[in-house]
Amino acid sequence: MIVDCHTHIWESPDQLGQLDLGGGLLPSRKRAIGGKSAAKSVWRTLPAADPDHHWAETTTADKSIVLGFKSRYLQAEIPNRVIAAYVSRSPQRLIGFAGIDPTDEGAVDEVRVARDELKLRGITVSPANQDFHPSDSRAMEVYAECERLGMPVLFHPSGQFTERSKLEYGRPFLLDEVARSFPKLRIVIAQLGPPWIEETIVMLGKHPHVLADVSGLLGRPWQAYNALVSAHQAGVIDKLLFGSDFPYTNATDCIESLYSINQIAQGTNLPVVPREALRGIVERDALELLGLE
Repeated sequence: MIVDCHTHIWESPDQLGQLDLGGGLLPSRKRAIGGKSAAKSVWRTLPAADPDHHWAETTTADKSIVLGFKSRYLQAEIPNRVIAAYVSRSPQRLIGFAGIDPTDEGAVDEVRVARDELKLRGITVSPANQDFHPSDSRAMEVYAECERLGMPVLFHPSGQFTERSKLEYGRPFLLDEVARSFPKLRIVIAQLGPPWIEETIVMLGKHPHVLADVSGLLGRPWQAYNALVSAHQAGVIDKLLFGSDFPYTNATDCIESLYSINQIAQGTNLPVVPREALRGIVERDALELLGLE
């Protein structure tokens, strides 16, 4: 079974405020928009990430996790009720994660509403884009509630967002205190936490319930190759989850890029990642690892 752990929808780019949720474009998608990089002037011209477009473009995966987002700091909100309404159309195939901003006074209550009323299964946060330290006391209350409710927390990285994003809050090692404080909480570091991929790999080896997804990474083959080799050599590649980062990429192209990653080493003495390990990323039982079965 293929589980795409990282996809987005929104009704209008206005809901993104100053935020760029993606940016890890694959070469094929870059050519489709004129070969330009994923600058803010370009990424907003991508096909609308509305529910119908999401449905049409994510059929490669058996299940997809659809992420909400909210940031008072960047005036962004993809409403949780939009996510809930969409995933309710196909609950056997779609899983919703609520966008929670821990700086909101009612953030803990929003977590409860997301789980009990909206039937969302996890949450997503981004310290760098919500202006809070990962172990801020307000955020720790949110994590405690998520641990109690069995809701995974996906942390968006900070590598390619806005000028206002605070890199000092995006480093994966800052999640060490969170993982120590809430040992039963499932944590996902999105995109392997660029630009601090090695810190993410250390976190994967240190904490049993810290995971990472490969979304957004496969559009940068050299970085992806080095990251996957490092994860394999560190013995943590079995903690990597597949994610496409739709609509910036799609699952079909990402799977193709993943299986092609060793081409970089062809004709050299560079190490390779065993194909079975790459297949494991694509076909991993992510729902079991996330406690969502």
